[in-house]
Amino acid sequence: MGEKEEKSPAGVKYFRLSEIEKQNSFKSTWIIIHNKVYDVTKFLDEHPGGEEVLREQAGGNATESFEDVGHSTDAREMASSMVIGELHPDDRDKISKPVETLVTTAKEEASWWSNLIIPTLVAAIVTLMYRVYTTNSE
Repeated sequence: MGEKEEKSPAGVKYFRLSEIEKQNSFKSTWIIIHNKVYDVTKFLDEHPGGEEVLREQAGGNATESFEDVGHSTDAREMASSMVIGELHPDDRDKISKPVETLVTTAKEEASWWSNLIIPTLVAAIVTLMYRVYTTNSE
């Protein structure tokens, strides 16, 4: 795996994101869940959702997909046996989603002319049409 192997003071093996991204083949399939790196290669055939689900996430961050499914406690325990290390702390910000902000639209205030002139014009047109109609009918 060509890149320098790093370990934390606690003995946790760190993997760089570039190294994890290369592990997206049938021979080697790694995913990231909550900054932990999992080697799921041997689990591809056994995965209840099918291997395609894992292959889609291979080499990348699968945290959201993993949590959206609502995996059982047993599944989480099984997954813990596949942990091979953690994502290097310097690469963690590269996979974190940007904070979603709610877009609010500014309330458009109607100007004074639309409140005054438009109804006045409509009233004038209706009055004019009424006069033309009544003049023609006499």
